[in-house]
Amino acid sequence: MNRLVWKLLRQHISIGQLTGFFLANLFGMLIVLLSVQFYRDVLPVFTQGDSFMKKNYIIATKKISALGSFTGRSNTFSPKEIEEMKEQSFTESVGAFTPSLFKVSAGLGMQEAGIHLSTEMFFESVPDEYVDVNLDNWHFDESAQVIPIIIPRNYLNLYNFGFAQSRNLPKLSEGLMSLIQMDIMLRGNGRAEQFKGKIVGFSNRLNTILVPQAFMDWANQRFAPGKEARPSRLIVEVKNPADTTVSDYFQQQHYEPEGDGLDAGKTTHFLRLITGIVMGVGLFISILSFYILMLSIFLLLQKNTVKLENLLLIGYSPNRVALPYNILTCGLNLAVLILSVGGVAWMRSYYTEIIGTLFPQLETGTLLPCWTAGCLLCLAVSSLNIVMIRRKIMSIWKGR
Repeated sequence: MNRLVWKLLRQHISIGQLTGFFLANLFGMLIVLLSVQFYRDVLPVFTQGDSFMKKNYIIATKKISALGSFTGRSNTFSPKEIEEMKEQSFTESVGAFTPSLFKVSAGLGMQEAGIHLSTEMFFESVPDEYVDVNLDNWHFDESAQVIPIIIPRNYLNLYNFGFAQSRNLPKLSEGLMSLIQMDIMLRGNGRAEQFKGKIVGFSNRLNTILVPQAFMDWANQRFAPGKEARPSRLIVEVKNPADTTVSDYFQQQHYEPEGDGLDAGKTTHFLRLITGIVMGVGLFISILSFYILMLSIFLLLQKNTVKLENLLLIGYSPNRVALPYNILTCGLNLAVLILSVGGVAWMRSYYTEIIGTLFPQLETGTLLPCWTAGCLLCLAVSSLNIVMIRRKIMSIWKGR
């Protein structure tokens, strides 16, 4: 009987209108799914490790003037100044660099390569949430006497392309740095203790020799009890680095952003904005295609009003009368979903090859984000179609 109903109702179907809906919906969904998949695929490039796009961070310092140097003016941040920074409208969170209040000396070398260096150095720490390196090995165990250390990546570059090249020494990769033996000597409060240092990562964001906050708190208390570690630098997470109030506040307070934090943050904000615009365009096209389909269905229902009334009068339920139209719309939406995912997979094979060439260490993800977004969008559109068709059938049934 359903076949007879379908044959009766399909006579006025406009192939041109349905084709227009199909192509528009396909184009819109393809844009949306490609945006979602591309964003998820390239996100590790900007969020793993020490990427500047992980969050919008700015390193703030106080300007050092000639007059301030002669008068002995402190360039550290007071608790009041830190609280004022936290209260600013552009601030998400603020972390302080904790300096070491004790003397640090280090000897490092690799016997196989004939390398041995020794130097006086310093340590700093920041809260763990601001560290831009994998935290699996970022913990201090007092009993093990091993200090995890993160150094700036440009330190390694200075060695490889400056010191090592001028002395014909072998260049070191980041992987080989784990083989470096470091003997750390800490002195203060009448104590001198030996530790082992292990380099666990390299940072582009934090230009300092970094140790865990837990170790710094323990060491300052042990080797410099009673002294206050006042930070000379702050790491500030901002909501929008393109906001002019950030630079205005820094100028007003005579603070300086370290490196290109503001510029990198503006680039981050711009790229996220572009991604949002592209996805918005795709969603707008999908909404337009939804209206095209509903217009086509409503015109079809209008042309078949008499037939629908007759079917309802002889005992067919509104759900049964609406079933052919529901199958038609859901079938079209499902076909659009499958073709869209196929198109994304095809285009993804090209850009992942380029990303793999630029970032060989990056692991390629799956099409799960694409399928998830596509299924949700298909389900939402199909549900709206079913609801609108049922409402139209019910209006015909009640108006008979």
